[in-house]
Amino acid sequence: MKQVVQNYKSGELAVLDVPVPGCKPGGVLVRTAYSLISTGTELMKVSEAGMSMLGKARSRPDQVAKVAQSVATNGLPATYRKVMGKLDSYTPLGYSLCGVVEQVGAGIDDVAVGDHVACAGNEHALHAELNWVPKNLYTPVPDGLAPRHAAFGTVGSIAMQGVRRGEPQLGDVALVIGLGLIGQLVVQLLTASGVRVVGADPDPARCELAERLGAAACGDPASTAVESAVAELTGGHGVDQVYLAAGGGSNQPVELAARLCRDRGRVVDIGKCRLDLPWNAYYEKELDVRFSRSYGPGRYDPEYELEGRDYPIGYVRWTERRNLACFLDLVARDRVDVEPLVSHIADFDDAVETYQRLKDGDLKAVAVLFRYPEQKEEAEAPVVTVPAVRRGGTASTSTTARTTPARSAKSPVRVAFVGAGNYATSMLLPHLAEREGVELSTVVTTTALSGVNAKRKFGFTEATTDLDAVLGDSAVDAVFVVTRHSSHAELTRKALLAGKAVFVEKPLALTEEDLAGVLAAVEESGNDRLQVGFNRRFAPLLQEARKQFGARTGPASLRYLVNAGRLQHGSWYLQQGTEGSRFAGEGGHFIDTASWLLGADPVSVYATATPGNADLQVVLRYPDGSTATLSYVTTGPSGFPKETLDLIADGKVLRLDDFVRAAVYGPKKWVSSRLPKARDKGQNAELAAFVKAVRTGGPMPVPLESLVATTSATLAVQAGLVGGAPVTLARSR
Repeated sequence: MKQVVQNYKSGELAVLDVPVPGCKPGGVLVRTAYSLISTGTELMKVSEAGMSMLGKARSRPDQVAKVAQSVATNGLPATYRKVMGKLDSYTPLGYSLCGVVEQVGAGIDDVAVGDHVACAGNEHALHAELNWVPKNLYTPVPDGLAPRHAAFGTVGSIAMQGVRRGEPQLGDVALVIGLGLIGQLVVQLLTASGVRVVGADPDPARCELAERLGAAACGDPASTAVESAVAELTGGHGVDQVYLAAGGGSNQPVELAARLCRDRGRVVDIGKCRLDLPWNAYYEKELDVRFSRSYGPGRYDPEYELEGRDYPIGYVRWTERRNLACFLDLVARDRVDVEPLVSHIADFDDAVETYQRLKDGDLKAVAVLFRYPEQKEEAEAPVVTVPAVRRGGTASTSTTARTTPARSAKSPVRVAFVGAGNYATSMLLPHLAEREGVELSTVVTTTALSGVNAKRKFGFTEATTDLDAVLGDSAVDAVFVVTRHSSHAELTRKALLAGKAVFVEKPLALTEEDLAGVLAAVEESGNDRLQVGFNRRFAPLLQEARKQFGARTGPASLRYLVNAGRLQHGSWYLQQGTEGSRFAGEGGHFIDTASWLLGADPVSVYATATPGNADLQVVLRYPDGSTATLSYVTTGPSGFPKETLDLIADGKVLRLDDFVRAAVYGPKKWVSSRLPKARDKGQNAELAAFVKAVRTGGPMPVPLESLVATTSATLAVQAGLVGGAPVTLARSR
């Protein structure tokens, strides 16, 4: 299928051939009929992509701050790879469309194949021939409503949420500043609510259009026309609400809002304009400044948008989806007229030219629609249904179990990746792409574009959404599972049953049932070729420090402080209901490192925590009486090193400072270089060991028993927190 994309680094726009997205449970696969270009948001993104690197940095100071923090935490080389990888990638465009349901995922019963739906979301309602859309981001189109009009659903919801934030009442007077696409819809929604509207925009054509669509008066904000109209309609008191639907860097809109708003009026920011509020003006009138967050309640909440968990109507009357349905109903009943807003309809194949004309100013438009070809059979591949991830080890699979095929030690190791997110593309694939004797065969993703990006940058032979086809491919030697935590165990189980060597990023499992399912797959298939991404034991600095420390004769005491820091709002690590706790996802790294240094697996775990589990203290006891105390804290300062470790035994101390410096204190003191080339946490060496094991058929880098023991100890932390007592672990070795 085809999709419109942009490279944020170069500014290149393109229509790419990408794999058909899979129809996952909880959503529908939609063939697009019309998609709408947001002439505000999308053109701003297109313009930013054409800036220099300095210009991009100036336009996004929030991202610059994140980069600086990443440098402090992960080092410059790793941060550079991550940032450049993101910039030099194709990103999707679009977020508002209407189409026909092509396939219905499990759990969906409100639409059927052939139904028209309006869809929303900058990850799901893209300028693409096919999109997978979760339940709360689509709604059925009312009978009789033209598909090109239903394609306005998302921008209509944005306008509607802005109006709701203003809380207009019958007889109010409102000022709408900015009469682009959103502003025109705000004008109509306010008029339909019994509000008299004054519009402000420097474009006379947009002012004339708004007056035709219901505004009482419109004019250039720099003239006296707007102020005169407000004075006449309000008796000189000022408007009840001001809706900021303008963009750009001018501070004129917020200054005009203060001047023309009545005492204790409301100012609602819908667009993205400069907000340098003049303090005296806003203070003296005690103006109520409000922000409108996109389509409505539910936006940016993954449980609502991705998992389909609706908010009870008695508590949240107007959600994203209900706003979408309400707007379509108003259009269907002719209370809102979107046809006059349509400046241009372009064929989807002409998308790049259309964007360029808009950017250059050759095409003056309020709203532009892409029209897609008639429905037809896909030539490149059938639509694939991605099965639901089941917890535990009893889910069936159509893949037949088999042993690892015989291979020549001189032939390349053929690798498939399941998942191509930030970690895979910044920490794993750069090393594998440069490694001799490795062939990157196939990348499997649920979103088509991420797979295409990985194929382009790292040289995969193929990008697909069909996992079963990859597992059934006898030419694939090893499968890397680099997806979200909740899917690790099930995907690992399937790959083992398919006879593949498996590298799964931590964690291996989130529950004991998941872990049992993996072990059952090992038992059933006889395939124990498994490695979990516990990379720190492979770090060259720590390897050298352990060597310098030497053999140990007595019990040891180990202290490991992990200054994890707070997660950013919106991080999927916060989705504990599906992805497990943060420690369940990350803790195996540190337990594995401690166990490797102590040469054994733990026999018991005791855990305690501060309120809200913000900071964890985990004490691990080992067979010879050694102990490891792991402090996993999220409340520490960002300027302090992320990981510090001390190992004390036999009158010696091994000290590790965040993989930047190491020292051993004893009869002879050893200190590493103070200025290493990079903060190397062992990913490259770990991958080398895994590839060698696959190529030669030798033992895996870490014994399966150790991987299981570390996973069990990690899971025991949560059980210990609940029970308040030490948890005894089964002896592994």
